[in-house]
Amino acid sequence: MNAAMLDGRMINRADYFSMSEVRIRQNKKRRMEIVRRQRIVLGVLITVILSSLIFIGGTLMIKAQNSDTAPIVKYYTVVNVHGGDTLESLSKVRFSEEHYDSFDAYINEILRINHLEKPEDLKAGENVIIPYYDVFDTPTS
Repeated sequence: MNAAMLDGRMINRADYFSMSEVRIRQNKKRRMEIVRRQRIVLGVLITVILSSLIFIGGTLMIKAQNSDTAPIVKYYTVVNVHGGDTLESLSKVRFSEEHYDSFDAYINEILRINHLEKPEDLKAGENVIIPYYDVFDTPTS
């Protein structure tokens, strides 16, 4: 019987084993084949997902690097207040509707940056920090 077990051709023969033992071994072999197929499908699925993510990430990186438009960044400038200047007159020049909801929001930001309560607190001779947006200047070598 040991020889029959060692020889792969005789393992499932009904001459050496009962029918239930043969059926159990066949079912086990079938289950192992199903598990093997499931592992292969899972491996292929993971490979496809990772490849897709790498492709999408690479595409986004290429689009970001090939942009023909220069980035717009926020800058700050210091303005000296002269007699007769108002906060509104100083800030109208640098106000951008693209970056602020309203002119009042822009004025409120200037007040907050300069620690002022209201626009009337501005006095001649003071320096005021005013934010503005412009194209990013890349240094040239």
